[in-house]
Amino acid sequence: MTDYKHTELGKETIYADSYDPTLLCPIPRVKARGDQHDSDALPFYGVDLWTTYELSWLNPDGLPQIAIAEFLFPCSSDCIVESKSLKLYINSYIQTQFPSMQAVQERLVKDLSAVAGAEVDVTLYEIAEFNGLKPISEPQGQCIDSQPVTIDSYQPDPQLLQAEIGSIVEETLYSHLLKTNCPVTSQPDWASLYISYKGPKIDSQGLLKYIVSFRQHQDFHEQCVEQIFMDIKTFCAPQKLTVYARYTRRGGLDINPFRSSCLQMPPFYRQVRQ
Repeated sequence: MTDYKHTELGKETIYADSYDPTLLCPIPRVKARGDQHDSDALPFYGVDLWTTYELSWLNPDGLPQIAIAEFLFPCSSDCIVESKSLKLYINSYIQTQFPSMQAVQERLVKDLSAVAGAEVDVTLYEIAEFNGLKPISEPQGQCIDSQPVTIDSYQPDPQLLQAEIGSIVEETLYSHLLKTNCPVTSQPDWASLYISYKGPKIDSQGLLKYIVSFRQHQDFHEQCVEQIFMDIKTFCAPQKLTVYARYTRRGGLDINPFRSSCLQMPPFYRQVRQ
């Protein structure tokens, strides 16, 4: 397993409440991907959609301001940002004065883009605005969680994936049973996984067993979704494929990797556990 002890996750926490961009800790994507993909020719498009619910700063009169922020990191960026370091960085805004919400947004874009090695899109929302624009909902599709299956594998096993050769369908299958683990702290990470595809019909029982097989797997959210995308692509040969994980929040942050064979943006909804 790759060693990430140099990151903030492996260190004793010291909370700063004055703006400090040096708290951000980049992790090269190539380190997580290994030799699987050339960053100049990725076999997918996509973004990592982060939401932070605990952003606060002071206005020029010293009155606290709050917002919910969404960050879109392109999957082609040089680095991901280690999640605890992003939490500490966001925390460093708490006692810092900014002239406006726009000034906060511009600062976030500058800092996050610099550490990711690519332009990061940042949107800030007032609480009422976010509640109206981001309702809790599910996409149309079939939940596969209630199937009668026997599980005996809790490490990723792509051999569980099967598809019916000769039958072409277009559908969305989803499961709320994805669980992975942080590669540094071993803390559990919980997610709902949405798979939309066109191609040979995927065996839903095998797919459910495959999703559950990640239960003891240790890796970052982004890499888990990329592995799932590549395994389905390899073993089920869809003509089109999209894999989208909506992880529950930890430390005021949720991370939602989106990978697709088509150039598109992820749907902006919230899952009920978010």
